[in-house]
Amino acid sequence: MSILIGIATFILILISIFMVLVVLAQKAKSDGGVGAAMGSGVTEATFGAETGNVLTKATINAAVAFFVLSFLLYLGHIWQRNHSAAEGGALPTINAPAAPAASTTDAAAPAVSLPMTTPAAPAEAAK
Repeated sequence: MSILIGIATFILILISIFMVLVVLAQKAKSDGGVGAAMGSGVTEATFGAETGNVLTKATINAAVAFFVLSFLLYLGHIWQRNHSAAEGGALPTINAPAAPAASTTDAAAPAVSLPMTTPAAPAEAAK
């Protein structure tokens, strides 16, 4: 599932870049602005007299694809989170016991006592 989410995220980035470029290539209503600076004459030569219609349709289609893919990615992340927690893929929760209350009579004593062990001598370990 994570591979599909990664691929869908990459496609979403490509759609976003395409949508920005299509919007910048459009001619403004006042026949000026960024569309004219970005070479709207080239788009008219490429697509003909119906350039506005082609770019408008491309913008609408890219926007619909962007929103649908964003919603599907949202649902995919929710599904992945719920199923990874059910399968044990999430980090485990460790419940640590509460530390015992320190006695008021012996303030110098540590709150937790550790067992004292002495390491075996190397000669005894070899036997």
